Amino acid sequence: MDIQAYSADKAMEIADLFYKSVHAIDPLVYTPKQKETWAPTPVDYERWAERLNVKQPFIALIETSVVGFIELDADGHIDCTYTHPDFQGRGVASSLYERLLAEARAKSIKCLYVEASLVANPFFEHRGFSVVKRNEVKRNGVSLVNFSMEKYLSPNNQMQSTANASDD
Repeated sequence: MDIQAYSADKAMEIADLFYKSVHAIDPLVYTPKQKETWAPTPVDYERWAERLNVKQPFIALIETSVVGFIELDADGHIDCTYTHPDFQGRGVASSLYERLLAEARAKSIKCLYVEASLVANPFFEHRGFSVVKRNEVKRNGVSLVNFSMEKYLSPNNQMQSTANASDD
């Protein structure tokens, strides 16, 4: 697996990965209606290309295929973390997170924060994030639950590694 900076030729593949990842979530966790609200059909490739051009995510590649991506905003916000359904549980998100963490520290970001879905919450908790609050987001009349989470980075924990945390 190779972690790289975003390149525009991967935009469609990332958009498809996002869509597949959301729609592969167990319907007992998020209903089909909730998943469709979160990741509508058809995929809006133009909107995704614009978004990715701004966000510049890190992408995980196996050979030439995108198997995951993660976004880090300048203020420490992790906007998206997704792994292709066929590659979940193989350390993709962990590797992406380690790259993001190194970037955050290089940029002297003091705090990381995320709005984690029900399925992403354990991933971030395992990496030292704390739940700040539970959110119920309404989109087109459909409620989606997520959690505002944060993790403070300090100079004395810079050498702390989460590489052994691989339950993604």
